[in-house]
Amino acid sequence: MRLPAPDSRPVALTIAGSDSGGGAGIQADLATMAAHGAFGTSVVTAVTAQHTRGVERSVPLPLEEVTGQLGAVRGDFDVRGAKTGMLATTEIVKAVADRAAAFDFPLVVDPVMVATSGDRLLEPAAERAYEKLIAEAAVVTPNADEAEVLTGISVDDEESAREAGDQLCDLGAESALVKGGHVPGELVRDVLVTDEETVTFEHSRIDTDATHGSGCALSAAIAARLADGDDRRTAVERSVDFLTRAVRYHYDVGQGPGGVNHLVDLRNDAMREPTAAAVRTIAAELADADVSRLVPRGRRPVVGATPYAESFDDVATLSRPNSGELIDSDVRFGDSSDGADVVLAARERSPDVRFAVGCRHTQAVVEALESLEWPVCEIGRDGRSKSEAAVERPVAVTDGSESIVWIVAADVETVLDRVRELGTRVS
Repeated sequence: MRLPAPDSRPVALTIAGSDSGGGAGIQADLATMAAHGAFGTSVVTAVTAQHTRGVERSVPLPLEEVTGQLGAVRGDFDVRGAKTGMLATTEIVKAVADRAAAFDFPLVVDPVMVATSGDRLLEPAAERAYEKLIAEAAVVTPNADEAEVLTGISVDDEESAREAGDQLCDLGAESALVKGGHVPGELVRDVLVTDEETVTFEHSRIDTDATHGSGCALSAAIAARLADGDDRRTAVERSVDFLTRAVRYHYDVGQGPGGVNHLVDLRNDAMREPTAAAVRTIAAELADADVSRLVPRGRRPVVGATPYAESFDDVATLSRPNSGELIDSDVRFGDSSDGADVVLAARERSPDVRFAVGCRHTQAVVEALESLEWPVCEIGRDGRSKSEAAVERPVAVTDGSESIVWIVAADVETVLDRVRELGTRVS
């Protein structure tokens, strides 16, 4: 008989409705909490029949079933952080608010009040009951529509978001994160308001409708991080970053837009070492191949991105490009090299691009690229295309440097094949 080796994790709690489609509610919350290192427990408030195209049925559970679940969880587990989602009825909102006053852990309140269509989901009495629950919140996370219901302030820019956040703090919340996803514009601004400061988290809007359950995932991530000991600002900032990646690399499931990728950070971290190994493989293959007319011997300018890369921290580069035999420490993440800039910029044109090899930028190479009719994208130092016509799915990328052009691809074999093929065209 083998000895057990228990794994100790902080316990988080979600109080929300069930989503049969898995994209939101209890299912999304538990997946997100697990991905952020917490053991998730749950109190189901309602059962819904829904999928990626919408909600077909929704049935609230009797109050005694909801309070019974909450009592069972609280009676056994050392809960360190919790969140609320869909509370369904006035009596459930009031019951949770009454019990939240005794919570000795931070509570994240996601006030699920308004559907994406703009329809109100709760009766007026339930909306009013939320004021007492908000008073117990460490963080309240309304979108623009919900913030307007709660405060009467129409949120359409950063300033009005701050005003709504201030009013929510006046209701008793320790902080308010007024989300900007429903506010039109190329940039999404999520505004965190506390008594001490106002912080705006800004990111580019992602061109997708696969955002169902994004509010659930965000609030669950914050609750899990608070349970694990993060301070409030850090928990919110890291959770906003997580959600941005989870929406961009969403699940392609169902007949509707798809679903938020709750495990995206976990899977991205798991691919760091395989990505570093792939960079070493490319460098070793180039050292053995006769491509010295393209890639100077000893330099080996090679970079590789994880499958869900969004920043330099997700890009592996050779740290000792002039060394002899490669060792594991020769590849590291986080360098803001030209190659890292290039692969991240190429991913904005073609998100499956992961690897890049730098080649000499000579007239012979330019002529060879033209003969191969490979799409070439020119970017500036800011990572944006310098051409009015954006190049879809580039094979080669230039960054304004007169000495190097980068060959990019989605996998190791393809980038090596392309470098070899280019080499055969260079005299």
